[in-house]
Amino acid sequence: MTTTWKSGDKKPSNNAPNNTISGTMLSSWSRQQKLAMIAGFAILGLLLAVSACSKQGPKPALVGVSSPASSSSTATAPANTPTAAAVPAPTKKTPKKRPANVTYSDANSGVSFLYPRKFGLTSGDKALPQLAAMSMNEVPMNFVQPGGVAVATVALPGDSYPGTDFASAFFNVNVNRSVSEPECAHFAFVDTRNADGEPVDAEKVKVGSTDMEMTSDFSANAIKQAETQYYHSYENGACYEYVLGLGTEGFATEGGIEHVNRDEVFAKLEKILASVKIKPVETEHGAEPAIATIASGKE
Repeated sequence: MTTTWKSGDKKPSNNAPNNTISGTMLSSWSRQQKLAMIAGFAILGLLLAVSACSKQGPKPALVGVSSPASSSSTATAPANTPTAAAVPAPTKKTPKKRPANVTYSDANSGVSFLYPRKFGLTSGDKALPQLAAMSMNEVPMNFVQPGGVAVATVALPGDSYPGTDFASAFFNVNVNRSVSEPECAHFAFVDTRNADGEPVDAEKVKVGSTDMEMTSDFSANAIKQAETQYYHSYENGACYEYVLGLGTEGFATEGGIEHVNRDEVFAKLEKILASVKIKPVETEHGAEPAIATIASGKE
């Protein structure tokens, strides 16, 4: 049987169900998208809220860390505090060493010289030297005219040369204003160094910058020996006499005792002689005598 469709009738369409399914699917995806969008906004809002809370909260990690600069300033701070600056460093006091030499000065004669501090000094009337070899007799002055006055004597300690025949040694200064300049060049005692006993003329010597006349005397026996050297110089209108003496004893009676080095002893005495200085003095009569002074000095 043949079915005939009229033009006025509507043909059944096979697309109607398809269109319905498509509209339904579109309607369904639109709702999912809306839900997804809403969920996304909700999650974004939650993240923003959490971020805001984390920014407003405490930061323990940053609080607990200190910078090197702050540590350095903290470490150096005590050095600048008043307490550290106010504490002085302990100082040790070193004892002052006394000079090895002493200066002797006599204003009356104008004589001054240096001598070792450990040597003994006498001045004035007690300044006449003595030698053990002279049986404690005073060593005589060697001026050709009387009127000599002792100024000062420096003596070596008796134990200066232990184990030797050393007995005594000294340096002595005398002055005589009654002696003229030509007479000052001579001595009352002749030099007895000549083995034949004949006198020996005085020698002209230079001690430092001063020209002097020099002679010596030697005496000995089986037990004691004595040697003296005399020096004369004329200054300040007076004759100045310097005596260097050495006395020895005991080597002939006791075994094992050595002779003292005579050159060494006289070298010490000559060193004192080389330090002598003469200053101008007033020679007016009636002037009060000045006082001799002793002061520390350097070599």
